[in-house]
Formats: sequence, structure tokens, C-alpha cells
Amino acid sequence: MRKYLPEIAIGIVPVLLAFFIFIGQNVVPILLFGVLGFVVFYASRGRGKMTALSSQQRRPSVKATPFTFEQIGGQERAKQELVEALDFLVRHEQIAKLGIRPLKGILLAGPPGTGKTLLAKAAAQYTDSIYLAASGSEFVEMYVGVGAGRVRDLFKEARTKANKTGKSSAVIFIDEIEVIGGKRDGGQQREYDQTLNQLLTEMDGIHANESPRILLIAATNRKEMLDSALLRPGRFDRHIHVELPDKKGRLHILNIHANNKPIAEDVDLERIATESYGFSGAQLESVMNEAAIYALREEQDKIAESHLTMAIDKVMMGEKTDREASREERERVALHELGHAIMAEMVRPGSVSQVALSPRGKALGYVRHNPQQDQYLYTKAFLNGQIMIALGGAAAEEMFYGDRSTGSRGDFEQAMSIVKTLVESGLTDLGIIDSSMMTKESWAGINRSILDELMEQTKKMLEPKRGIFTQSLQTLLREETLSGDEFRLLLNGTTAA
Repeated sequence: MRKYLPEIAIGIVPVLLAFFIFIGQNVVPILLFGVLGFVVFYASRGRGKMTALSSQQRRPSVKATPFTFEQIGGQERAKQELVEALDFLVRHEQIAKLGIRPLKGILLAGPPGTGKTLLAKAAAQYTDSIYLAASGSEFVEMYVGVGAGRVRDLFKEARTKANKTGKSSAVIFIDEIEVIGGKRDGGQQREYDQTLNQLLTEMDGIHANESPRILLIAATNRKEMLDSALLRPGRFDRHIHVELPDKKGRLHILNIHANNKPIAEDVDLERIATESYGFSGAQLESVMNEAAIYALREEQDKIAESHLTMAIDKVMMGEKTDREASREERERVALHELGHAIMAEMVRPGSVSQVALSPRGKALGYVRHNPQQDQYLYTKAFLNGQIMIALGGAAAEEMFYGDRSTGSRGDFEQAMSIVKTLVESGLTDLGIIDSSMMTKESWAGINRSILDELMEQTKKMLEPKRGIFTQSLQTLLREETLSGDEFRLLLNGTTAA
């Protein structure tokens, strides 16, 4: 019967309204009251459904398999900072003797895939706390006040579950905190402001002597977007940066994910860690998983180094495609990639790891570079060299065909990104300048002057290497893939001749 109530109401209401109009009654107040009741009913109904859904999504995490800090690799500094902060919960009696105020919130900031969620789970395990997780998008709703209500429900649920299970503390983890904690600009986003205000109020309501004690951990990859009221001491007291792992960290992560996989004895994971420069923990896990899939495809019992090399290519570029190119197009792509590779060996000898003509993702060919060591500071000469390597493909096409193709689009985007770094670092003729004050015309001018100059230098350096292009072209068309060592042998052999 209940499921037919909406249909019955739709039939009865118009008849009643027509009757009231017929007898001369004013139906405007009735309509306004009905609309208001409809909005309130469905707003509360949507809030109840979403709150229940969020609770169901968080509830299984209480019984999740324990996750410890030992299972997280490549973030030793972040783990150390986090454990120090968590000791305020674990050793609260000693902390109280020294008059130290317990932390209310910890902010984990860093690129995607670096293990921020894993750190929060390990924090709950370390402190023997109830763990509740939510995403910032769960609090966003079109109805004013609903997001604030969900924040209240989340903190209430944490206290209730901690009391039911006999825990003395609870860890609340909010991912993508920038969704509800963004800077308030005085606009019309009242719902966002109310949600943030409620979160600030709940954090202010966390007291040192309360039981259970609440710790809020939030994660973001856009810390600059957060409101200053959220970042001040007394709310998020500890800001921990979770960065991309260095070579030692990458090796640690690879070893962790290799524990449950059969790895061949001759596999050098240190070399894989070197080749995976710039990879996050999530990408490294994907490398190990994809390598196992390649071994399964080839019906091998163990994962070989070739499988790991192919997995790195797949994570970087995507899976191989079945696109068939014409002979002329293949030659153009081969010359383009040889331009990148030859320029890379001239600027930074020994840096080429592989030259491939096989299409992956959106690329018809690619050159994979092998960084010699992790580097965090760059000089103007180094960045200019990177731009010239990126322009090498287009320069080679102009040398042999007299024009360029759309295959250089990604290279130009990379080159312009490096130019932006040069400008913002004060490494151009503009000197030290606030890039936000530059107009589009100023950016166009500096891009044109730097890239045109470096393109001419690239062409001058590649022109004497026409013989290398000619001989290497046929080998690459035949083999489709050349390792860095094979390419250098070909390069040196041609030069000697």
C-alpha cells in the first residue's frame, strides 16, 4: 500500500485544489505550505539515506585487517613524524605531566598515490583506535545544512563506536579535505561555508580530558587551497608532507610488494628502482602487479626482469595498441624518436634506457630515459638541456621532411612547462618576477624567444648526425625496440665509421 502513496497523492491533490478554488478558497497558502513540506521531507530523507550509506561504508573498516607502519615503504620521515604525533594519544598520562596539549588534527599533504590513506589506517592500528573514513565529497549536498549535519554525525558515530567497543580513542580520516575545507571567499556557497564552520566547531570541541579521545587526520594533494582557519595551531597542529619516494624508498616499496610474488633470482630490483624515477607508491605497486600479469600471459613460473621493464612502460605510457601505421608514418615516427634519443645522448650521455617504435597509449613511439640519480635542484643549463631533448623529435622531422607533425604536441607542452619553471625560478632574462602578474602576451613572448633559440641550437647539433639517423632508422624499423646499450653501440659504431 505504501508504495502507491505517491500515485494516490498525485491523483487526490489536484482534485482537492480544484474543489477549494470552486468554493472560493484562497489556495496560495496551501500551495506554499505544500512546496515547503515537500522540500523539507525530501531533504531530510536524502540526508538520512546518505548518512546511513556513509555509516555502512565506514563500518566495515572497524573490522578490517590490521595495517601497520612496517607495511608502508618509502615514507620513513613521514612515518617518524606521524608516530611522534600519535604518541600524544598513546602516552597521554606522561604528556599531561609535561603540560603538553594533545594534538587535535594531523594534515597529510602530498601527491596522489603516496600512501596518505595507508598512513591513517596504520595510525589507528598504532593507537588501538576506532577508525572511521570519509571523503570530502560525501559532505557536499545541494541542500543547505546537510553537510554540517553529516560532520556532526561523523564525530558522534566515532564516539559511539569507541564506547561500544571499549576503545579509549578514535581516529577519523577525511580524504580530499579541500572539498569542504577550501578557502572562503565571501561568495554564495553557503553550504560549503556551513560545512567548514561545523568542522571547525567539532575540532574546537575536542578536549584533552574527554573520553574517548578523538584525533582527526585529513589528506589533501592541494594544501594551498585550504582555509587558513583550518590550518592554524589548535586545529591541524601537525602538517606532514608525504612526498614521492626517493630511490631508497622505491626499492623498499618494490621489496614489500615482491614478498608475495615469485621473483627470478637474476632480477635486479635496484635497477628497477632507478628506472622508476618519479613513481609513487601506488605506481610501484602497479608495476609489480603488471609484471606478474605479463608472467602469467607468457605462462612463466617466475617474474623476470623483462616483465618488470614492460610493466614500467605500461604504467608510464599505457598498454600496447594494435594501431597499424603506414610505412611513411612509421619512418616519420622512427626519425622523431631517434631525434629525442640522439639529442639525449649528446646532452646527457648514457641517459637513454630504451628507444621503441611500438605504439603505447596515445604515443606511436617513445624514448625512455634512465636517470643516473635522483635530483631535486636544477640549473638553467640542465633545464635548457631538457627542453632541447624534448624539441629533438620536431627538429629531426624538420631536417628530413621540412615540416613538423602533430606528434610533437606533447613535446611542446613539456617544453613550455619547463619554460614556466625557468620563469618562476628567476632563471630567464626577465629576472626575478611574480609570474601571476604576467599577461598572456608576456608568456607568449618569453615562450617564443626561449623555444625558438633552443630549437635552432638543437638543429645545429643534430645536423652533423644525419648519418646516424640514416643507419639507425633501418635498424629501428626492423627491430622496433632498441635497448639503451644497443642504441649506444649503434651510435658509437656509426660515429667511428
